[in-house]
Order: sequence, then structure tokens, then C-alpha cells
Amino acid sequence: MQRPLRFALFGTGFWSRYQLAAWKEVGGVECVALYNRTPQRAAALAKAMGVSATAYADPGDLLKDEELDFVDIVTNNETHSELVHLAASQNVPVICQKPMAPSWQEAKTMVETCGSRSLPFYIHENWRWQSPIRKLKEILSEGGLGPPYRARIRMASAFPVFDNQPALRTLDQFLLLDMGSHILDVARFLFGEPVSLYCTTSQIQTGIRGEDVATVVLTTCSGATITCEMAYAGTPLEDDSFPQTFAFIECEYGSVELGPDYYLRITTKEGTRIVHSPPATFRWVDPCYEVVHASIVPCLRDLLGGLRGEWEPETTGEDNLKTMRLVFASYDSASKNEVIRVNV
Repeated sequence: MQRPLRFALFGTGFWSRYQLAAWKEVGGVECVALYNRTPQRAAALAKAMGVSATAYADPGDLLKDEELDFVDIVTNNETHSELVHLAASQNVPVICQKPMAPSWQEAKTMVETCGSRSLPFYIHENWRWQSPIRKLKEILSEGGLGPPYRARIRMASAFPVFDNQPALRTLDQFLLLDMGSHILDVARFLFGEPVSLYCTTSQIQTGIRGEDVATVVLTTCSGATITCEMAYAGTPLEDDSFPQTFAFIECEYGSVELGPDYYLRITTKEGTRIVHSPPATFRWVDPCYEVVHASIVPCLRDLLGGLRGEWEPETTGEDNLKTMRLVFASYDSASKNEVIRVNV
């Protein structure tokens, strides 16, 4: 029997309790340390989650004192680069939350630094691990619908995301970094690497600094057009959809639609069949985030296999750098009002 991998969790905010709960679900790991600038918060989280872990106020002290197999970074993205480089300096493998970094250069340097040390560096990109999105990929891969030529991916909601994560209000770049890193990654997962994109953004809500509406049109090497629609505009129309992602994909021999309540409709000349692909159920999941929280489990299972050397995970730092390229190219496109080539 393999020994549990020892890890430290950096950050004890909103997402950390779900990350720890998911690790317990996956098994094969042991959280031995928690970092927060206020160590009392880290100690409180450990107690609440039933974790026997030491609380630290300094990540450097933690890395010096603990024998670790990896660190799991669940802090705000502006701290990711510093913490990744700190862990790399101690030759400790890293799992890092999305978005990888607030700038392209920081993300690129993080990947290069870990690569130069041959250290595993993985991004916790769980959106593509949602059960209905995995089923959508499976249907497209079967080949019966033929190649896609046009698609729409939509994640728009009036869910009060700023209530749970108030720091998002202060970001100069909000939606494309926060949600775009998910949705653009899903587009890559489903359709491969695009060759160009065009983006527009808007700010609808008051009291925030960044954009809360974005539309990105991707063109693939086959000529397919993929439209990614994202919004946290605060309007009531899409409120019931959160946190579901919808999609409609037109292919040469038919279409497939991912709609509400995790139903997929596959239509060809033979007719329409309906597939239901709901998320797994776990007691610790917040019902408001049902499909999102459930997807953390298969994501972590994939990353754990990478840490153990059993396979190459899907969302390595190198792979996610391609998603980050799309995110920052989208900002570039919106500011210049022009199509951007994305040769990644």
C-alpha cells in the first residue's frame, strides 16, 4: 500500500474548506500544515475540517519545518507567483489554483522556473472536470456528429459572487481572469487550440473595478467558430443557471446541446436522444455550487496521479499556459478592438 503524500495548504479562505474536503474524498494524502497570514484562521480551519495540521503565519517557515511531497496553493492569484517560486526554491512540487497569475509574464516565468527544476507544477483547473462537460467531450469524440463548425459556450449568472469573494470587487481585471480562465480552458478541452480570437468586454454593475461581461470569439485551425459568453452582470435572467455552463454545438451531421439540469440533447437525422449527466453528490458540497464543487474531486484525483508518477495530468502548468495566453490575448483584443492571432 502506498503511503499518503504529505502536503501543505497555502490559503484558508472561501475555497480552502472545499479543497480539503475533496482531498479527503480522494484519499491518499495527508494535510500536515496550513498557511495563512493570520495563523488563528488556519488553526480554526484545521479544527473545523478535522485536520491534524500545524498552522503557520509564514510560508517560508512552513517549507523549512515540514517534510512535504507537495503544496496546494489556494490563495488570491496575485500571491501565486511568489508562493510558487518559494516552493520551487525548496524543490517542492506545486498545485496552484486558477487563474495561474495576474499577468502573462508571471505565468510564463512560473512554468519556466518549475520546468528548469523538473518539478511537477499543476494547475487546479476543475471546470473541465464537471460531469456534463466530460460527457459533452465524450459525445463529440464518438465522431457520429462529425466535425464541429460552430459552437456557443455560455456561463452568465446573477449569482452574488462578490458576497462570498468580496476581493473580486477590487480587481482591475475580473471576469476574464476569474471565469474566462475556466471557459476558455473548456473551449480548448472540447475543440483544441484556436488560431485567433476577438473579444469585447463591459462593466454593468457598480461598485466594482473590473469587467463583468465578456464575449470571446475563437477561430480554430479547422475554421470552426467558438463563441464564449460570460457574465456576472447582476441581471436576474440567468440567476437560476448558476453554476451551470451551457453549450450548443453544431456539427456536420447534427448538433448537441448542454442545457439546464445537466441534460444533453443529441440531434441527428435519426432524431433526438437525451442524456442526463448530473454531478456526483457529496455531503460537503454547497448546493449553490453543486457541479463546481463536485468537479474538484476528479480534478484532484487526476493531479494526484501525476504527483505519484502514474500518468501526465491534463492541467499541467505548461498546458494551462495556453489557456492563460487566451485570457491575456482577450484583454489585448478588447483594448485594441482587433482580432489577435494566438500561436501558442
